[in-house]
Amino acid sequence: MSFAIILPNMYEIVVIILLKKGLIHVYTGKGKGKTTAALGLAFRAIGHGFKVYMIQFIKGKGIEYGEVKSAKKWPNIEIVQFGRPEFVNKHLLTETDFQLAKEGLKHAEKILQEGKNDIVILDEICLAVDWKLLNTDDVIKLIKNKPKNIELILTGRDAPKEIIELADYVIENIVIKHPFTKGIEARKGIEY
Repeated sequence: MSFAIILPNMYEIVVIILLKKGLIHVYTGKGKGKTTAALGLAFRAIGHGFKVYMIQFIKGKGIEYGEVKSAKKWPNIEIVQFGRPEFVNKHLLTETDFQLAKEGLKHAEKILQEGKNDIVILDEICLAVDWKLLNTDDVIKLIKNKPKNIELILTGRDAPKEIIELADYVIENIVIKHPFTKGIEARKGIEY
């Protein structure tokens, strides 16, 4: 439930939307579309004047992620990345991967406690936990300490059961068919 306060500004009317109770979402599973679902919610939210902040774990600035380019064109949404500039392989993790994941978690704590955003998305954080880049207990602490009015969305494969138990929404994407099985590589604008 939300309500609006209209404040006069020199050039425009600013609408501040406050969530009475922010809930917790987990988008997990082996299927495509977890980040896309989070971005769909973000797109809907900014249409209503909400401020959205997305932190991407494991994803770095060297890959042209379409959502990062798009976010620069829309108001009230910001995306920051904490990953190497290339695709990360679970079996070839480096010390940099661990460091960036920890920096991303620390940044998430800061963003949540500042309380300047209505929705915070922690993209691929469940994958970072599954790969042991982050400790499950640290992520649980972050979830439990979030301000009550902020909607928190966590995405990524293999979400731990402890995080699933804390969530209000849990969506599992499953694969029925995917072009990867036919050798079709990830396509710009579709998979990234």
